[in-house]
Amino acid sequence: MNTATTVESADEKLVAEAKVRRNERLHTRINKASKYLNVAGLGWITPILKIAAGEDAMAQGKELWRLLGVPITAIGVFLLIWANTAPMVQTSLGEIPGPAAVWEQAVNLYDDHVRERTKEATFYERQEQRNAEKLANNPDDQANIRQYTGKPTYLDQIFTSLKTVFMGFLIGSLIAVPLGVLCGLSPTVNAALNPLIQIFKPVSPLAWLPLVTMVVSATYVSNNPMFEKAFITSAVTVTLCSLWPTLINTAVGVASIDKDLMNVGRVLRLQWDTTLTKLVLPSALPYIFTGLRLSLGVGWMVLIAAEMLAQNPGLGKFVWDEFQNGSSQSLAKIMVAVLTIGIIGFALDRVMSALQALFTHGDVR
Repeated sequence: MNTATTVESADEKLVAEAKVRRNERLHTRINKASKYLNVAGLGWITPILKIAAGEDAMAQGKELWRLLGVPITAIGVFLLIWANTAPMVQTSLGEIPGPAAVWEQAVNLYDDHVRERTKEATFYERQEQRNAEKLANNPDDQANIRQYTGKPTYLDQIFTSLKTVFMGFLIGSLIAVPLGVLCGLSPTVNAALNPLIQIFKPVSPLAWLPLVTMVVSATYVSNNPMFEKAFITSAVTVTLCSLWPTLINTAVGVASIDKDLMNVGRVLRLQWDTTLTKLVLPSALPYIFTGLRLSLGVGWMVLIAAEMLAQNPGLGKFVWDEFQNGSSQSLAKIMVAVLTIGIIGFALDRVMSALQALFTHGDVR
């Protein structure tokens, strides 16, 4: 009897230990996943996972309320205030649209996009049919291929702006990171470039745009250009205004590297490229990514202003066209664009934050 009792106790102890180990592994996985969920703006999922794993439901419920309930409540209060105060403001185009009117125009803009894509598909189908009939009647004839020239839709404008800002951001990063590294490593280079940085950093895109437009018009001349001049003009303007945060943060990050670490590299007689890739860049990477996040946000704001002023395709031009249109729906469409710009800006920051967490293995907010 004692032997049987001892065996049962041992089995229960093994089961309990296995359960503890399983819970520890589960909690480790949840904590690891929470870093990525926080970066993606989905940190509220973590308390739900912890409740499912058996942790204190009350404590995790409070955390869920803080992460999800409070933001939703704040958005609800904002929408309520907006809906009640918007009719009080009268403009030359009517009252300020409320959330319902803005949502209606957002749906209309998407429906316009669907109709335009349907027209485009029909256009190409008819063109292919005509060319097939032409070649059937005369195999030696040459098919005529024409591009669809319909108006750009709202989603097309969004894609154009994203393409432009990424091009300007990429060019700016390719310039800013190497210069920042040089400034951080060499006090002489930093002394030479710092006055120029301080002079050009505050210059508004509205000041750069006329100069960039004239330079691009004079130098970018081709019978068959790869990119439209409007695209190049907007991208270069974004570059000139957005490279400074990356340059400055990179220089600060490189200059703040532990001197003992650099001394070890000298003692080991590491090659310059090895020192750069193994010591300098890994140590300065958090600063570099912080600069990149700031630069992308600045570039996105600059682009909208540049598109409005130069009337280049994109969200900025959409806003300006609706302002000039003066229809009863224009205000609601402008509000749709304002919210779209904000949401895209938030999404771009989350993407850069996720990349920063991926490459630096840090907990980024």
